[in-house]
Amino acid sequence: MQEIFKNMTLEARIKAFADLGQYLNDPKNISEIELWADRASHQNNWFTIENTKKSLKSIADYFLNEVLLRQWTDLYEIKDTPETVKSVGVIMAGNIPAVGFHDLMTIVLSGHACVAKISSQDSVLMLSLIEKLLEFNPNLEIRVADKMNEVDALIATGSDNSAKYFEYYFRNKPHIIRQNRTSIAILNGEETETDFLNLGQDITDYFGLGCRNISKIYVPTGYDFTKFYDSIESLGDIFYHNKYKNNYDYNKSIYLVNGIHHYDNGFMILTKNEAMVSPISVIFYEEYQNKEDLEKVIIENQTKIQCIVSKNAWFEKSFNFGDAQKPKLWDYADGVDTMAFLLSL
Repeated sequence: MQEIFKNMTLEARIKAFADLGQYLNDPKNISEIELWADRASHQNNWFTIENTKKSLKSIADYFLNEVLLRQWTDLYEIKDTPETVKSVGVIMAGNIPAVGFHDLMTIVLSGHACVAKISSQDSVLMLSLIEKLLEFNPNLEIRVADKMNEVDALIATGSDNSAKYFEYYFRNKPHIIRQNRTSIAILNGEETETDFLNLGQDITDYFGLGCRNISKIYVPTGYDFTKFYDSIESLGDIFYHNKYKNNYDYNKSIYLVNGIHHYDNGFMILTKNEAMVSPISVIFYEEYQNKEDLEKVIIENQTKIQCIVSKNAWFEKSFNFGDAQKPKLWDYADGVDTMAFLLSL
């Protein structure tokens, strides 16, 4: 494996990813991008053509931008070839289009070999990206596998139950195991219609299936949601997606039958609940009296929170409304520095 990397400099690895970014953003390639999106939508009905293209655009702009790639890699001492090249397995989730791409990219840029177990829900898109990346540099060490028996280290993303299995099975190997997380919004009563519309997109992008989607809102005591609902009315087309509509109809019927108080605008339900993770089409909310109480609640639930959004990012370590799905390359899942982990192997 060392021989494979003999002429593989960090510069060459960065260039391959930057070339892929340019390819994805080049209008001349729109027909192939649309073909990928169409095939992905047939494999997974949640991956609409619009959402798949949105995800690819986000990857191109925020992950595969050459300037950002250099800013990111400059934060570390990355060698052209590690003293010992490791085989690093990555078990990818399949909840939103190409969600496992950042892990693959981090492994390759660190100088190690990537062994990818691709989700059956996202194989069309991930395989298309890998194949295109290898066209730009065939020497990149990336292979797809069904089993992780022979890897030296592992990065895995899954449910809380699968995480327990991964923790046990790979207990004797270096690993990062991610569990279920969600994201929250904090309102202070100063939000504008534009703020609410951006928040609405943080909620509804990818039908709320991502860990960076907002599923819980914290509001001041006695908060009135009328302005929020009025501001997101234009997002109502989400209701016409059959699977989303089925979830909405089901959850609405449960709340009605059980007499659970809730708000409803015809496509999104709000109900008071202390839980962090809400069902699709439902947003939980909780009231707070002051910032100190709010901070205490967030600290208690920090292992379940992926990111926080607030108006102009006023709350500490939060993103602005509308930026939940725009993480920087160094905004690592679960707050665990994946690159540092890989460089320590």
